[in-house]
Amino acid sequence: MLRATILFPVGLCANLLIGLPAMAQAPAEVTLTRIECGTGATPTDVGQRFTDTFAYKDLKLTFTFSCYLIKHGGEYMVWDTGFAPGTNPNAPKVGIADRLKQLSVAPDQVKYVGISHFHADHTGQLAPFTTATLLIGKGDWDQITSPTPMQGANVAGFKSWIDEKRKVEPLTVDKDVFGDGSVVVLRMPGHTPGHSSLLVRLKEMGPVLLTGDLVHFRENYDSGGVPWFNFDRAATVASIERMKGIVANIKATVVIQHDMRDIGKLPAFPAAAK
Repeated sequence: MLRATILFPVGLCANLLIGLPAMAQAPAEVTLTRIECGTGATPTDVGQRFTDTFAYKDLKLTFTFSCYLIKHGGEYMVWDTGFAPGTNPNAPKVGIADRLKQLSVAPDQVKYVGISHFHADHTGQLAPFTTATLLIGKGDWDQITSPTPMQGANVAGFKSWIDEKRKVEPLTVDKDVFGDGSVVVLRMPGHTPGHSSLLVRLKEMGPVLLTGDLVHFRENYDSGGVPWFNFDRAATVASIERMKGIVANIKATVVIQHDMRDIGKLPAFPAAAK
């Protein structure tokens, strides 16, 4: 009795063997670390600037300025870069590059730098990330690169990015950063034309939503308050409504980036939420 033998090319066999484990590959581990990037030198009277309906009477809060490191498998993303050390009384004493060094991460290992918006307290330390791709709302990027930028746009903070023609991805819709739904830049305009927030899905803690400046403090979030200096009131209200819908549907933990009372929702540096 004759038996047929089927011979496969060696390269094809190798590809088949390589492909099998790839199909069953475990999801990348995702972690989230908060980095202190400034603290208010004095309390802020939030009833003066952060409401256009005369709310929050006599409420004074000390703002914090936060940066975040997201680790996705072997890749890294930074979200917001705070103030640069020494630039003002609210600025941090230790820069973000030195903080990353404590985590054994070099700036050139950072693949993406996501910016919630173009204000100086979120864009003060962009310079070290020479090989990263900048993720920023197109409305904000258009203002940064405009011959006549709108008031509040921290053009100086982006100087090295523009002069050195570093990689930029201006966003017009949500951005699934790593392609697996674990880290998503959410389009949340209103505070500025291209304002964004960030959703990070963690295995143990669950979904975490970093607000950017869509809201500045808990009372602001609870009441849907709008600062008088926001770019678009209607867009702000719509974005807050969207955020609350997301939070309700996926049971996300909201971390209001400027609210000192929300710092404790994440582990203290250098520990990471998982």
